[in-house]
Amino acid sequence: METRKVQLSGGTTYTISLPKSWAQEHGIDAGATLSLYPNRDGSLLIESEIDRSTETWSATVDVSTDSNNAIRQRIQALHAVGFDRVTLVDKTGHSTERRALIEDTVTGLSGFELLEAGDTRIQLTNLIDAENVDVRKSALRLRLVMLGMHRDAVNAVLDDDETLAQRVIDRDSEADKLFAMITRHFRRALTNLREVEKLEYDRDELFEYYYVSRQFERVADHAEKIARFTLDPEISIPSPFDDRIERLSSSSRHVVDTAADVILADAGIEGAYTALTERDDLTADLEELDRKLYTHDDPAEAYVVGLLLDSVRRTAEYGGNVASIAIQQVARDCECLK
Repeated sequence: METRKVQLSGGTTYTISLPKSWAQEHGIDAGATLSLYPNRDGSLLIESEIDRSTETWSATVDVSTDSNNAIRQRIQALHAVGFDRVTLVDKTGHSTERRALIEDTVTGLSGFELLEAGDTRIQLTNLIDAENVDVRKSALRLRLVMLGMHRDAVNAVLDDDETLAQRVIDRDSEADKLFAMITRHFRRALTNLREVEKLEYDRDELFEYYYVSRQFERVADHAEKIARFTLDPEISIPSPFDDRIERLSSSSRHVVDTAADVILADAGIEGAYTALTERDDLTADLEELDRKLYTHDDPAEAYVVGLLLDSVRRTAEYGGNVASIAIQQVARDCECLK
């Protein structure tokens, strides 16, 4: 770290000198223009001026020896870290099966579109600019999707409603797509100062929205898992457990919802403490019910109920994670906890 003394120039402007080695390294001479990014924490970021108005972050990937799963993972990773254009190359030619796989993968990634599909090259491009993205609203949307999925999944299992269960399973792709978009813009903001400006949230806020959305996405995954119980003809939930499962599931969603209000709806910190208390109470209730399962007459039924209760427990735990980050957010904003 180097220090510089602030000078008063012309009676109206404060100036500081730049380290010569840094300026030379980045090609900065007298008369050059620098970009300044003031932050609310009192820091000031300085970047050499580069015209990025037409800049795209591109990657060309040889997928000739990749498995289908590896190709899917590559595309998802390149989208997540922020590439604007991706070219998939196979000199031996892309098969019909692979083209279908790529198209299916792209449909799950917000902003990515299939731009060109040749015999040996398939080009993907991003069509959504950060100026048109609101990460907070996307997190709010994911919250609604996740809570609806979880509620419907539990109802589907208890009512043996296969149609409702299938709707929950189908909707998981919507949750994944929202989370993928939030991840993409959060990752880009870590390395691109202009991305932060376009999103209109600082990095601390973006991290909190990303982290909370990660918990939402996990709850959505468990909702899908619960819904799939309905489609297994060998699985049934004993009716004596129905009321307790419904109550415990509702309580787990309330933990998540209450904690999320602190971050996404500017509720007071008391909501985070309430969520943590409810999580602990729910955990105690689940442990009590777990003990009763040991004496249940049908081991197969007890096993299924145990799996269901595990998803309920994890939902509450994810709500506790949201509450913890909410407390950190309030601590950051007010510098003290009352």
